Amino acid sequence: MKPGYHDIYTRYRDNITRGVLKPGDKVPAIRVLAEELKVARKTVETAYAILTGEGYLVSQGARGTRVNPDLLLPGHDAPAEQATGTLPESLISQRERSGFLRPGIPALDSFPYKKWLLLAGQATRSMRQEEMLNPPVLGWYPLRQAIARYLNISRGLSCTAEQVLITSGYSGSLRLILDTLASRSDKVVFEDPGYFMGQQLLKRIVPRLHTVPVDRSGMDTGYLLRHHHDARFAIVTPSHQSPLAVTLSLPRKQQLLDWASQNEAWIIEDDYDGEFHYTRKVLPSLKSLDQHDRVIFMGTFSKTIMPSLRMGYVVMPASTVAAFTDCADIVTSGQPVLTQKILTTFLNEGHFFRHLKKMRALYQIRRDWMIAALQEVYGDLFFTEQNDGGMHIVAFLSKGSGDREVARCWQQHQLQVNALSEWYRGSGKRYGLVMGYNNVRTYQEALNLLEGPKQQTLELLG
Repeated sequence: MKPGYHDIYTRYRDNITRGVLKPGDKVPAIRVLAEELKVARKTVETAYAILTGEGYLVSQGARGTRVNPDLLLPGHDAPAEQATGTLPESLISQRERSGFLRPGIPALDSFPYKKWLLLAGQATRSMRQEEMLNPPVLGWYPLRQAIARYLNISRGLSCTAEQVLITSGYSGSLRLILDTLASRSDKVVFEDPGYFMGQQLLKRIVPRLHTVPVDRSGMDTGYLLRHHHDARFAIVTPSHQSPLAVTLSLPRKQQLLDWASQNEAWIIEDDYDGEFHYTRKVLPSLKSLDQHDRVIFMGTFSKTIMPSLRMGYVVMPASTVAAFTDCADIVTSGQPVLTQKILTTFLNEGHFFRHLKKMRALYQIRRDWMIAALQEVYGDLFFTEQNDGGMHIVAFLSKGSGDREVARCWQQHQLQVNALSEWYRGSGKRYGLVMGYNNVRTYQEALNLLEGPKQQTLELLG
């Protein structure tokens, strides 16, 4: 029987993880391997696409496709550290390396690659001459329509295609919002702890940046009203807070909306993984409760499809569409139309909905595996708090404050976790490891990964 794309993918993955193929080794060209295995080129192409998406392979143009030279494998020596500038050591991998347990990476092994490649081929063949000019800065209109339909159904919004603006992702969305609506004298508040890369970006572009503590009910809106009532912008992750994984309570949602309405302030709702709730229906967004159009909703397909897609969107309040359009004309150049066409069909034909439904079930299983494996390997050294969804967990330290040392130890075993304390700016820090679980394929794999740094972790926390 001829091997399918999954067989080819598994063979290469296993040979790489066992060290038979080493970082930097060249692999056969797609055409050559297809001829050798007597399979269609599309079969090999799909397998290579998965391996590349997971970081096992890299394409180097004329030099061919090779095993990722920067790949670190458990039990193998790590290359010398690269200069990191101001980026903490526990976050080096987030920018420079691939690895296990990295937060925010979707289950790449379960993405419908064959369907995506088929749609990509169709989109390429249907390209018209006028679509080869500069892309529209607000986004390809059919994609804006598709996103509006999706958000109105799944996230409870009531928006039109004219309010949807396509961006390059989280950073592009946040920059564009502030470029359009903020002045340098405006006070901006952010969650504490909050998304680390978001903090770094805001520190560069916002002169008056302040933080508001987060507890088990989400952003402390009482603190906001007492200390930062005059803020112009509040940036929040209400559906699934990053990184503490809590949900903003309904009373606080209403309090936040009332504050914005009464003070003509703006709420930027970052819905980075709001689709993933497991034990109940997907929570309605904060924007769906907004009666005064003061919430700017932003999302991305990096968490639901693939990070390399580099595609996000902003839902503009109706009163701001003209201002966003003027600003986008100056500071953006639009996203590639071909990619937008592929994504549009993926949404319109129902593939995206089916994929999300499958991922919700899969992520719940994999999260349970990770929590159970933590308990089995480390006992009461770590604990987790109950949450209803998301793409990561926080393994809190039961005692001590050495999460940075533990994170560095785990990274030596290619477990690309983050130290929770590094996501805080103020006092009242908590300590633990922020870890993704979406790409843990079996319970045994979770156990094996966690066993690697066990002895060193016991010494550090003992």
